[in-house]
Amino acid sequence: MESTPQAHLDYVNRSNTEPGQGNAKALARLLKAWKYYREVPISSFYLEMRAAEYTREQSSVFYWMDIYFLLADLQVGSLAAMNDPTGTTGRIQPCSSSANKIVALSKLDTAVKRAKKAYDAVKENDLEVAFEYWDKLFGDMFPAYD
Repeated sequence: MESTPQAHLDYVNRSNTEPGQGNAKALARLLKAWKYYREVPISSFYLEMRAAEYTREQSSVFYWMDIYFLLADLQVGSLAAMNDPTGTTGRIQPCSSSANKIVALSKLDTAVKRAKKAYDAVKENDLEVAFEYWDKLFGDMFPAYD
């Protein structure tokens, strides 16, 4: 795959800061934390570009909700390759092989179930249950701020 890191960085930065959008980097960090802690064989670059693309379509981002929506979008699309939103390269592949994609899809299915349970718990104002499912989602390593 060709590489144009500056164009991609600019795209993510614009997705992170443009009025009415934003939070692309933080949402991408959550996806990458899930990838890392759950050993999901998916490209970090793909996740970052998907997060940037997703936030461009949102008027605001709420992590408790949007981590579920974005994971569900990835699931519905079966981790489809994406067109480079900068137009500088070809298609961006989610995984390095078909075997890795099968594993990633299986782990994504589990992640969506857990994120949905956390989402539903927040809607029911049951934060204890929500945190339990976020912790499961992130392999007992739920990101926290000190």
